[in-house]
Amino acid sequence: MPSRRTVLAAGAGVTAALTVGGPAHANDRRPGELLSRMTLEEKVGQVFVSRVFGHSATAPDQADADANGRELGVRTAAELLARYRLGGIIYFTWTHNTRDPRQIADLSNGIQRASLQQPRGLPVLISTDQEHGAVCRVGSPATLFPGAMAIGAGGSRADARTLGRLAGRELRAMGIRQNYSPVADVNVNPANPVIGVRSFGADPEAVAALVSAEAEGYRAAGVAATVKHFPGHGDTAVDSHTGFPVITHSREVWEALDAVPFRAAIAAGAESVMTAHILVPSLDASGDPATLSRPIVTGILRERLGYDGVVITDALDMAGVRTKYGDDRVPVLAIEAGVDQLLNPPDLDVAWNAVLKAVRDGELTEQRLDVSVLRILRLKARLGLLDEPYVDPADVGRTVGAREHRAAADRIAERTTTLLVNEGSLLPLSPRTHPRLLVVGADPASPTGTTGPPTGVLAAALTGLGFRATALSTGTSPSAETITGAVTAAGGADAVVVATYNVTTAADPQRTLVDRLAATGRPVVAVAVRNPYDVAQLVSSQACLATCSWTDVELRAAARVIAGVDRPRGKLPVPVRRADDPAQVLYPIGYGLTYTA
Repeated sequence: MPSRRTVLAAGAGVTAALTVGGPAHANDRRPGELLSRMTLEEKVGQVFVSRVFGHSATAPDQADADANGRELGVRTAAELLARYRLGGIIYFTWTHNTRDPRQIADLSNGIQRASLQQPRGLPVLISTDQEHGAVCRVGSPATLFPGAMAIGAGGSRADARTLGRLAGRELRAMGIRQNYSPVADVNVNPANPVIGVRSFGADPEAVAALVSAEAEGYRAAGVAATVKHFPGHGDTAVDSHTGFPVITHSREVWEALDAVPFRAAIAAGAESVMTAHILVPSLDASGDPATLSRPIVTGILRERLGYDGVVITDALDMAGVRTKYGDDRVPVLAIEAGVDQLLNPPDLDVAWNAVLKAVRDGELTEQRLDVSVLRILRLKARLGLLDEPYVDPADVGRTVGAREHRAAADRIAERTTTLLVNEGSLLPLSPRTHPRLLVVGADPASPTGTTGPPTGVLAAALTGLGFRATALSTGTSPSAETITGAVTAAGGADAVVVATYNVTTAADPQRTLVDRLAATGRPVVAVAVRNPYDVAQLVSSQACLATCSWTDVELRAAARVIAGVDRPRGKLPVPVRRADDPAQVLYPIGYGLTYTA
């Protein structure tokens, strides 16, 4: 037990933290009491969120135990928590945390048990990236909704709120209480390699409405939404995982474009905000990434936008935050900038000891650390973790992938499929007039653990709607031989459906495939399964749909539109520019065809 003197000294730190960190909160008493009993080492641990390998907190597979030994210096999640007293754990697919919902719930309970068994043990804030669409960590049988840009095509705040509420309910049942979603970036650059369809669109007001609605849904489910990536990652041609993007927006453009969704999310009560590893010279001329920028994190996010919730870094193992400073300096500078949670440092031991040393040496004050720890404890209190850290494994089967949740995902998807071209009213197709369909094209790996592949899902759905559909995967870069094979196969079909994935140039072999198929005289229906920008290159297709997502739920919706079971209702959430003259808009925001009665 700490001495009375230690408790009083720490209590004084809490009072100072409240003063520095903003106004006192209604639920500060219990977090404050917990903070007053913590050692410095425990406080340092609370600001870190780390990966850990394995499906179990205490008995991972040998390969995962070995990976933990190499990367983290421990064998298990339990040992990791005992050594570093972590405040958070992040789940990934590649760390083998997410085999199935029941296993995830057991892992979550094991992590909580291991942490709470420590002296002055605290519950762990377990998180993941469950954006839906292109980025998901928990796959089927969890309910998988359309991605953000598909939701943007639907344009319904009610659908965004439903997604957050139902997806949040499933995450909470598995013990995941913080979700790194929704994406608040306004995607105004078609060449953006890291955001793209993860964004709701290119209209800041529309993005703001959907971001705030989805955050409200997660909040209603008792899960902390995390809006990202502040101050805005939507206009970059560089991936911050592998490089250091520079955003050249003026301060005025930033205010009118990038800031709008974050303002809305803050007003909606978003519990956390994630920073971006990007350089924005108009906001900070120092050359530091936003994650390490005090003018951006404290000056703009905290003071100008009035945000007093938890601020978390994007992953600290990404190149965008490691180009200027070493891995021992990055976590210290992030805290100095105003960040509260440090996500997934490449070397946890180096980062943890760097923060501890910075406090002991006086570079960081313990009072400053207390501000962040108190915010984290407040969030844990609001989420109910201080009272109910465990989940009931029996609830997993009732909640995760529930029939009503899957039905809601189907209904939402029905409102998102966007028809961009329909020459001669080719669509909808009828099994009476076009009974034999060939489904060819790209089969990118499913982003969310759904059944896939896209051509197979489309063919199966169309067969279920009365067609005789055959799938032929031709890939994202079909060879001349593959294209010739598809053309030959088209000879036995009444129409061809082609799934395309990021067709960016006239020389793209996917465009060649579409052109060669169209030259056979068979009707060709192109389905852009990721970026809607593909349509600018698919000039030979007689009809073109955009799904903005290649998860099963969205592909099944597209099949229903092709068959006329549902009418297309989506509207473009981004402009599509001409392929031969990018200065000209081919299809504006809000464009979308439908079927006449």
